[in-house]
Amino acid sequence: MASSPAKPNILIVGQAGRLQYEAILFAATLAQNSPDFAKALYVAVPQAGPLWQGDPTIKSQDCLDLLAHLGATVVPFENQHFGQSYPYGNKIEALKILPEKEPFVFFDTDTLVTGDLATVPFDYGVPSASLRRTGTWPQLELYGPGYGEIWKSLYDKFGLDFESSLDLSAPDEYWRRYLYFNAGYFYYRCPKVFGERFLDYALSIRDDPPAQLVCQEMNPWLDQVALPLVIHSLGGQRDALPSGLLDGDITCHYRILPLLYAREADHVVQTLETVTAPNKIKKVLKQYEPILRMIYQGRGHKVRAMFDRENLPRKEQAIRNRIKKEGFWMR
Repeated sequence: MASSPAKPNILIVGQAGRLQYEAILFAATLAQNSPDFAKALYVAVPQAGPLWQGDPTIKSQDCLDLLAHLGATVVPFENQHFGQSYPYGNKIEALKILPEKEPFVFFDTDTLVTGDLATVPFDYGVPSASLRRTGTWPQLELYGPGYGEIWKSLYDKFGLDFESSLDLSAPDEYWRRYLYFNAGYFYYRCPKVFGERFLDYALSIRDDPPAQLVCQEMNPWLDQVALPLVIHSLGGQRDALPSGLLDGDITCHYRILPLLYAREADHVVQTLETVTAPNKIKKVLKQYEPILRMIYQGRGHKVRAMFDRENLPRKEQAIRNRIKKEGFWMR
């Protein structure tokens, strides 16, 4: 068996609109803070087809040229199962563009690399994913099944051991007891094995869900419902990485720029504004109005001044509402 490369391949998804500019931000921060990984970056771009109402491809030559300058390889892929109706499925279908039997790390495109990925002690044989999440799924109905019954029905569907997935330090029927990730990053030793299983589980849940899921909304949560099952089936676990690295000192899944300025650490803002300062990058990014307003015209710092990072509202919606009230919301 061929030995795995020392560095993983890095995968993000890019397409027309906001994601092409977020891809540039990701690539620029990767090149600055993890330069040894810059040329391992793949940007997967969905192509026009029957599953899209419009054309999702990156048509801006300025964006494509800048991504290439930053070291990224842009690779097209065809949507065979998802698309316009469930764009989160891109992260599942895009895995097929990566070289087989080589370790990979997938990141959501709205992520900044704020440190050196080489310092993250990945064990690619023990997959895991982001723990920066809240109890978004399932949403329990009065008189309906509880967390345990819902999750067990899924483990049973795929012949997986449910009991070994539980965090017994959390109480019964509390969402943290059950294996649940944010799909903002995940990794494994082979994209083909991971991707095929992810696709199989996601399609099976979408098309033939257990009866216990009859009242559950699957859009946009399908990827995050299937992901823990995939990771558990491949021998992964929730605490495979030390805390404070990914979604901490090394990466930041910021979601959208107003939220970044409102709640993220100073080193994240500094990273963002450092990589966007060179004229070659500025010329392209200024074409996207939220970046123009938030970064280059200073709106982001007006948002930042509205919040105390040591005493943020407990719920994200309260942050969003306050930014909107002041007229600074953009995405």
